[in-house]
Amino acid sequence: MAKFKWLREFRTFIDRGNAIDMAVGIIVGSVMTSMVNSLVKDIIMPPIGLLLGDIDFSQFFVVLGGGQHGAHYNTVAEAQAAGATTMNIGLFLNSVVSFLITMFAVFLLVRVINKARSKKAITTRTCPYCKSTMNAEAVKCPNCCSDVKPETVIPAQPSDLEQDIKRVAKFAKHKIEKISKITNRSK
Repeated sequence: MAKFKWLREFRTFIDRGNAIDMAVGIIVGSVMTSMVNSLVKDIIMPPIGLLLGDIDFSQFFVVLGGGQHGAHYNTVAEAQAAGATTMNIGLFLNSVVSFLITMFAVFLLVRVINKARSKKAITTRTCPYCKSTMNAEAVKCPNCCSDVKPETVIPAQPSDLEQDIKRVAKFAKHKIEKISKITNRSK
């Protein structure tokens, strides 16, 4: 039975949820990558290329060596087919723009998620003497028996998103009441 211990460990790893979360992240990342690459290649880079004199950034390259001496190549594929070694600067620029767009999208997503999270009640604290965790309202540490001053428990607070929704609802209600008064006067 000892030889199947790794199988049990693998099942425990999968049951934790970390593997599933990681798989979902990878799948979403690959889908987002193709979408961002298309955004950069098909939407953002063409106007930039047009502004810079009708340059196709994906075809911006420098021939480092090889190929036919003195030949002029129009595309990366043409240069590489002739045996030339190329430095593909345009493809790198596309990748940089894709990276920046992806990171900005992730930033916005994390920002929204953080706004949606409620602030949990703070009910524990650390003992200043033994550094163990204890109830915030305790007057004596349960581990080292030191006397400590009790702290007030900060209750749970609604998330920033919930607060913003309440403010908007209150504002809208006020405006609707104002409009109702105006329409009732005109009748």
